[in-house]
Amino acid sequence: MTGKTHLGIGVMATVILSEYIPIQLSLTSLGVCAFASILPDIDHPKGLINKYILPVKSKWTKVTVYITLGIFILLLNYFYMNYSYLRSLGIFLIIIGISTHRNGITHSLTGLLCFLSILGNAAVRYDLINSILPFTIGYGAHILCDMCTNRGVPLFFPFKKTKYKMPLTFSVGSWQGNLFEGIITGAGLIYLVWRLPIIFTKIR
Repeated sequence: MTGKTHLGIGVMATVILSEYIPIQLSLTSLGVCAFASILPDIDHPKGLINKYILPVKSKWTKVTVYITLGIFILLLNYFYMNYSYLRSLGIFLIIIGISTHRNGITHSLTGLLCFLSILGNAAVRYDLINSILPFTIGYGAHILCDMCTNRGVPLFFPFKKTKYKMPLTFSVGSWQGNLFEGIITGAGLIYLVWRLPIIFTKIR
């Protein structure tokens, strides 16, 4: 799926689920959800996030940038801050640097738990507790959507490298894939428009 489709599905899923589970909607929580929805593709040089980070969209540029950034955060934290979440973030960025698309940690439950651990520690410090559930939904929606593709995802990486997929899958960019993305996005938009008056009352 494209990054924009992942972003749209993640945000729509969060808004829709807010009617059934206690999610506090706000511009901050929706922004965190949108970011989480495209975060797993950070392992791809041409992922939506990397379009704004990497000067050159290549594998080795991604490796260099993320390993360098991870080491910088570790050193900065060691000498000046000593925050556990920054230490975890630095290590995780190095792991992302050496990961390849859909073959590494970001498209797994381990990756989700690692990011949640980092966010959880930061959330306590910066009062972002209400963003944890939207982050989980956005990130989880990305993994579920990628399980609908024929490549699948290494759900239990690094403990098991087997890729898991849904019984019915499609190839990204194929007419079946475009149709699937269109139906999911269209259905979500129709629901949002129908429930818009109620949804607006929940956003703070």
